[in-house]
Amino acid sequence: MGAMSSQQEEFAKQFACDYPFVAHEQALTLHADCLEWMATAPEASIHAIVTDPPYGVKEYEFEQLEKRLNGNGGVWRIPPAFDGNERSPLPRFTALSDEERSRVQEFFEAWGRLALRVLRPGGHLFLASNAFLSQLVFSALVRSGLEFRGEIIRLVRTLRGGNRPKNAEQEFPDVCSMPRGCYEPWGLFRKPLPPGMTVAECLRIYGTGGLRRRIDGRPFEDVIESERTPQREREIADHPSLKPQSFLRTIIYAALPLGQGIVLDPFMGSGSTIAAAEAVGYWAIGIERHAEYFAMSRDAIPRLAKLNIQEEQLELISI
Repeated sequence: MGAMSSQQEEFAKQFACDYPFVAHEQALTLHADCLEWMATAPEASIHAIVTDPPYGVKEYEFEQLEKRLNGNGGVWRIPPAFDGNERSPLPRFTALSDEERSRVQEFFEAWGRLALRVLRPGGHLFLASNAFLSQLVFSALVRSGLEFRGEIIRLVRTLRGGNRPKNAEQEFPDVCSMPRGCYEPWGLFRKPLPPGMTVAECLRIYGTGGLRRRIDGRPFEDVIESERTPQREREIADHPSLKPQSFLRTIIYAALPLGQGIVLDPFMGSGSTIAAAEAVGYWAIGIERHAEYFAMSRDAIPRLAKLNIQEEQLELISI
């Protein structure tokens, strides 16, 4: 990346916390466990969190990732090919036991308390989920003390659900065990404002409390039509849950109401959210504990950030 500017040096000094890091144009990526980092990072220093977590369960354990890479499946479902195109593996959330579902709730209640610690009052959290687990995850975050502010619905046809009963496909050809997914719910949460404080006061003091309107002045909306992640982006970052830049840049833009502040992605993966923040011009911090994905992000972030996304692909119209 070359020599760091004085701003980058100050940014790293404040947030690296002695972890291995890479400095990008306006971002800092750390090879660390987000639970450890969020427990020691400066309090009330983050303006917004935008993240797609692995739900703290077995789909991202090293053993399961190795099975995915070797094509052995494990908890990863290999969807069918269409029109000669191979589809990326998807985690089988329905494979979770009652005990593992309880672990999901316990994890997110504890993680939510750490999110409250690092967020400024009025700071928003955008968290990717799915229809099967969202009720567990969202209720856990509310118990942690975060305010539930609604859902952002990403309209996208996934390959989850719609399957015939397992091992009885021929017996019940006209039955599907779950509906085919056509949307992805993102939970929207906010760290509570101090008692008696208005949104306007919170904006003046902390730069948080609301969401940034679109460039044309219209409100940010909670339903966003989205494409599947384009192949050119997958070729840059081979991560199993990679989201498209067109969608990520839209929600990143909305996350900082005044267009200023710091966005955190505690489950960075290959860095697509951090790349979106760089493309929009925001300062950002990404945390990733898997060495493979952290190494991948070093090159993926600048390449994804430089992609020219067509205006019609962006819900916010243009950047």
